[in-house]
Amino acid sequence: MEDPYKILGVARDASQDEIRSAYRKLAKKHHPDLNPGNAKAEAMFKDISAANALLSDPEKRGKFDRGEIDASGQERAPQYSYRQHAEREPGRRYAHAGADANAFSEEDLGDIFGNMFREAREADAKAPRRGRDEHYSLAVTFLDAVNGATRRLTLPDGRTLDVKIPPGTTEGQVMRLRGQGGAGRNGGPGGDALIEIQVLPHRYFQRDGQDIRLTLPVTLQEAVVGGDVDVPTPRGTVIMRVPPRSDSGTELRLRGRGVPAHGGLEAGNLYAKLNVVLGKPDDALEQFLANWKPEHAVNPRRDMKEQP
Repeated sequence: MEDPYKILGVARDASQDEIRSAYRKLAKKHHPDLNPGNAKAEAMFKDISAANALLSDPEKRGKFDRGEIDASGQERAPQYSYRQHAEREPGRRYAHAGADANAFSEEDLGDIFGNMFREAREADAKAPRRGRDEHYSLAVTFLDAVNGATRRLTLPDGRTLDVKIPPGTTEGQVMRLRGQGGAGRNGGPGGDALIEIQVLPHRYFQRDGQDIRLTLPVTLQEAVVGGDVDVPTPRGTVIMRVPPRSDSGTELRLRGRGVPAHGGLEAGNLYAKLNVVLGKPDDALEQFLANWKPEHAVNPRRDMKEQP
């Protein structure tokens, strides 16, 4: 994987908010569900997710910036300068031996006290250690967030995690997968994987708490005469009756057709706001309207008049 900063298109000093915003924008553009059959978009989405997983974790980002890990999260071999090498134990043999070469120094004092605590440090190093928690982001579709689903997350190191998305999941909600984070040391338990959910927008559904809203196109005849029409809902299409003499802006409610019940919350409703679509008028409609004198004339632009 190339430089994660370049993948997300952000500067190296970008804030977490800027990184999150860039990720959401790119994830929505390249998400496989929005680009079915597009292998290039799928590969790009994986790179975007991996770059965000690294840069959204302050500890990993710091290590990458310092050159301690590569873009895939793998550790790099330490690089020593000549001075660092000379100051390390193997390099001291090349240091200049002056008149004070055999004199007692602070370094010798450090060796004396170091021996006293070496065994304690070694014992502590062998003690079980819990792995660290690791942070990731997962983009899911609007319907997956509403209805619940299980989605697979590919991590930068190639591992995959199956993440259960509960019904009613909201933007920014964090899923905790226990033991799926960093590996423990010396037999210690693994850390947790903390996965922040990003919800992709839907073409016509909008969420309002437990309710779902949409604008529903209807014909002139359906609005005036009334009748049964098909209405999409998050869990499939249902039939709804449009009352006679309805107008654009009329809002109709379907009980229990919003976000399903979860976590002690009742199922929400679906609200469909009618939008009358005229289409291309035929000769009969044009002739009728030409001779039609409404009983109650309406000026649809009455609120657009300039006030003195």
